[in-house]
Amino acid sequence: MTDLFSPLTLRGVTFRNRIGVSPMCQYCANEDGKPTDWHLAHLVSRAVAGPGMVMTEAAAVTPEGRISPGDLGIWSDDQLPAHQRLVAAIAAMGTVPAIQLAHAGRKGSRLPAWEAGPAVPGWEALAPSATPFQGYATPRAMSEAEILGTIQAFADAAVRSVKAGYTFIELHAAHGYLVHQFLSPISNLRNDSWGGDFEGRTRLLREITRATRAVIPDSMPLGVRISHTDWVEGGWNTEESVMLAQRLKELGVDVVDVSSGGLDAGQKIPLGPGYQVPGAEAVKKGAGIPVMAVGLITEPAHAQAILDEGKADMILLARAFLRDPYWVVNAAVALGRIEALKIPPQYDRAWGSLAKFKTDPAIGKPLPAL
Repeated sequence: MTDLFSPLTLRGVTFRNRIGVSPMCQYCANEDGKPTDWHLAHLVSRAVAGPGMVMTEAAAVTPEGRISPGDLGIWSDDQLPAHQRLVAAIAAMGTVPAIQLAHAGRKGSRLPAWEAGPAVPGWEALAPSATPFQGYATPRAMSEAEILGTIQAFADAAVRSVKAGYTFIELHAAHGYLVHQFLSPISNLRNDSWGGDFEGRTRLLREITRATRAVIPDSMPLGVRISHTDWVEGGWNTEESVMLAQRLKELGVDVVDVSSGGLDAGQKIPLGPGYQVPGAEAVKKGAGIPVMAVGLITEPAHAQAILDEGKADMILLARAFLRDPYWVVNAAVALGRIEALKIPPQYDRAWGSLAKFKTDPAIGKPLPAL
């Protein structure tokens, strides 16, 4: 059985435990795409508690690849100093600093998530086909030159990510954004070599993966986030995800972050704790590749059980970390793994004596959650 607090090594990078902070869009980068003080406070406050990895929100590889004008970006060298500051602060906590590279495609040019409607001023959204996401503007179908340019943009963003100091890169191919739009037959209606059958629909992701792997150090792990199913009849499905993961493994991908949905408003998702874990398990066992599991995983015992049952290799949380930045600490207490805590000395007076309290017979009862 794999312990939630045991290390995980992918290529030349070791995550000190199996807990990661999942990407969470914050929509506060302003129009220059640079990380702000909000990103610093938001991400470093999660890193303080000692997760194995902290990943940025989706970072757009081009200006038109943003979801909103406030999206994080890494399309310009001008953005590097702000990223370097963020990376240094996360790494100082002993946590792996990670970045997710993304392009919104037809789900771009929108206001922040808490506001409805298109961005003003906005920009022309691009997609594999001129079919809109429900309630959004109709995108323009990409030309071959634009597709090739997008592949290069991902590679260029990966180079910048290395320069910024990130030690793990994830390619975003989930949640209905551009790469997922190419994967799904619902949104990809092309009849050229970038659409049609499985080979054509997966070509963009395979080419982005190949280009990214070629420009980052061999010691640097590369991950891909996928939606293992669209939850829509006739859409992308788990069987195809397993086949895709096998191909990605051959191209040098080290781990697959398995999510689901986001492509079609008609999706019917059976929400519940760990509802996406079966997809992660299918990819892990079917493709023989490490996976990260996500999806309403909130309780430490549940996270540990997923690892115990061999369904995943790492657990990523998002909303749980928004509610409790110190989820890692509370998980260690709940699972009796206080000795695994990695607390900054500045916070030692709050947590440094937990081990003594736990073993003190005078307490006579379990230590409550913090």
